[in-house]
Amino acid sequence: MLHDPIMSAQKIQVAVIGGGLVGLSTALCIIECLPQCSVTVISEEFSPNTTGDVAAGCLIPHVYPDTPLHQQKAWFKETFNYLFKIANSSEASEAGIYLISGWQIFKSAPKEVYPFWSETVLGFRIMDETELAKFQSYKFGQAFTTLKCQASQYLPWMEKRFKSKGGYVEKRKVIDVWDLHGTYDVVVNCSGLGSRDLFGDQSIYPVQGQVLEVNAPWIKHFIRDGDGSTYIYPGISYVTLGGTRKKDDWSCLPNAQTSKVILERCCHLEPSLYGAPVIQEKAGLRPTRSALRIVKDVLVKNGQQLPVIHNYGHGGGGFSIHWGTANEATKLLQQLIPFIHHFKLVSKL
Repeated sequence: MLHDPIMSAQKIQVAVIGGGLVGLSTALCIIECLPQCSVTVISEEFSPNTTGDVAAGCLIPHVYPDTPLHQQKAWFKETFNYLFKIANSSEASEAGIYLISGWQIFKSAPKEVYPFWSETVLGFRIMDETELAKFQSYKFGQAFTTLKCQASQYLPWMEKRFKSKGGYVEKRKVIDVWDLHGTYDVVVNCSGLGSRDLFGDQSIYPVQGQVLEVNAPWIKHFIRDGDGSTYIYPGISYVTLGGTRKKDDWSCLPNAQTSKVILERCCHLEPSLYGAPVIQEKAGLRPTRSALRIVKDVLVKNGQQLPVIHNYGHGGGGFSIHWGTANEATKLLQQLIPFIHHFKLVSKL
């Protein structure tokens, strides 16, 4: 879509850095909720080359130790409700969003038998002995229905929807955030690990994750070890097997030995996977912090000001809370709008 200079000049110019799951959902939320904004997503990569494209996309929340639990619960509920509506619409097939049932199993009962998200997913219950008999080395389990996003469909669907609402995308790497000053009134930072270089945040680090995609159409239920180390998620065209959590490992290249170990662990949970053909091996970097960073900020340089909204640090739980955090970032931007209008007025005088 081409810029209309007359229409654009009348709007607040918003640059969203990052074209992955968090960046696209935040840009889409802004353009849907704040029509006074013109939004451009600037990213070095888009789907299929983002972190989100490696993720299984199943909504089972990751816990952020330094983010208040009530906030995580609200973000998950908002995200679940948003995706549930899409899953029950004519858009579901194109967006790659659907309900999926299965089991989360534990070798001993967890401290939280009913986790904070148990009221949001559908039909949450404790597994009975007959069901647990399938997993002989496990003593406790939870059964429920949740949602799954096929990233290879969901990310392009969001980008298409964003463009249809008048949004722009630009494929380039932002080296210095001040390069955006003057063209844009506010920057929304969804750059994940890029925040280390762009904003000097050394508290964000990669946790490398590797998965296999296998052809096993008979697998209809997800199976997840409660510690998050091993999981089986049936998808639309393949089954995702995982995984790994390698802190501070920056490699995006899958390791053959690691794939073998993942396959063995998954076959232990689901023996029918033995012999299932491997379609693809993938590795990606989860942008991890002890707490998500969703805050307003103002950068100052040589007397110039640049308002920034940060929304990053989702780690391995992005799909579970992305729409909730997009809403949060959008609310922060809405709070900044009077300040931006005032600043634009003063700069013209």
